[in-house]
Amino acid sequence: MNVDLLIAYLQNKFNDEAFTIGLYQCVLSFLVACFVAVIAIPVVIKISELKSLMEKPGERRSHSTPTPTFGGIAIFAAILIGYFLWPSLDRADLYSTYSTNLSIVGMTILFFIGIKDDLVGIDPAKKLMFQVLAAMILILFGDLRVDYLYGIMGFHHIQPVVGVVLTCFIFIALTNAINLIDGIDGLAGGISTIASATFGGWFLLTNHFTMACLAFTMAGALLGFLRFNFSKTSKIFMGNTGSLIIGFMLAFFAVRFVNLNAAYRYEPTAFFNAPIIAIVILIVPIFDTLRVFLVRILAGRSPFSADRNHMHHILLDNGLSHAGATAVLCGISLFNTILFLFLHRNISNTLSLVILGCMFGLYMIVSFTLKMRVMYVSTHPRRRKAVLRRELQNGIVGRRIVDYL
Repeated sequence: MNVDLLIAYLQNKFNDEAFTIGLYQCVLSFLVACFVAVIAIPVVIKISELKSLMEKPGERRSHSTPTPTFGGIAIFAAILIGYFLWPSLDRADLYSTYSTNLSIVGMTILFFIGIKDDLVGIDPAKKLMFQVLAAMILILFGDLRVDYLYGIMGFHHIQPVVGVVLTCFIFIALTNAINLIDGIDGLAGGISTIASATFGGWFLLTNHFTMACLAFTMAGALLGFLRFNFSKTSKIFMGNTGSLIIGFMLAFFAVRFVNLNAAYRYEPTAFFNAPIIAIVILIVPIFDTLRVFLVRILAGRSPFSADRNHMHHILLDNGLSHAGATAVLCGISLFNTILFLFLHRNISNTLSLVILGCMFGLYMIVSFTLKMRVMYVSTHPRRRKAVLRRELQNGIVGRRIVDYL
């Protein structure tokens, strides 16, 4: 993204009537979705309380009182109303409208799976099967797949079969990554709001108004939800109903972002390393999921086993509040996104991968340091040095260092 060209491009944009209408549509969709969520959530809370549909506190739970967990219903309703309230502006790009509408179909499938999971639970294998089904609807009927890798690690165009498998993996990975970080107030909603607004802004600048409208609608719905997610008197969680549909839609935005940058690579708004940018926009859920899976495997456990080893748990153990931990992780996401958006032309794809690898290594070191700090602070002052020395020796010699990653 050349800055000078981008500035000139933006100046011309605001003189474009179609862009102005698209901008108004996105703003109104955002506000309508936010309003619907704010109006609908108290109703969901009331029904949940009357029907005793509450999530009870537990060892791995971060709340101390029974809390409604169907915020995803209000988010889903707000997205549908905000999106379908306006006619599509992409009349010259029917594929964009078609694929976006198909994403609503996939989201609806996961919405009902999420409701069942929140109500009575669902077998993980069945949940995975429906995630694959939702992804394959877009891949097969919407011809949506990653087929160009921008020369990353020497790969440019890839075979259709490989593209299908890779795209399906992206949908499943991101859908579950959002679900995994939904452990404290505001985190999944905050990260997803930032990501949705970022993707939506780019879609808007490139005249893909239908996807921009959907992205800003989701951001508005999430903002309305966050008002209650942080509340002390009217708290609600998004539940699996919310995290599944949000993760799925973010995966859709990410894949379309990568594909469109390849198609419009010579435009001033194009990114020559779009896959890297997409990863950075979703860096917190991706890094956290990768880290906990790696640690569980190194510890000889199933990567899908439950624990309190997510970064948000570590921050809570170090004394941060829910709002504080969420602010830290959302700040990391926003900072890295802005940094890569402005520096991407100055670094190659290979160097970008190296930087991402170094950032993940730093992420592991920080988690190790914070977990060691929890152990250090909880130990009697007279024994701290001896305990710290013993744990470090055991970590190096006895391979117990994985306990602190």
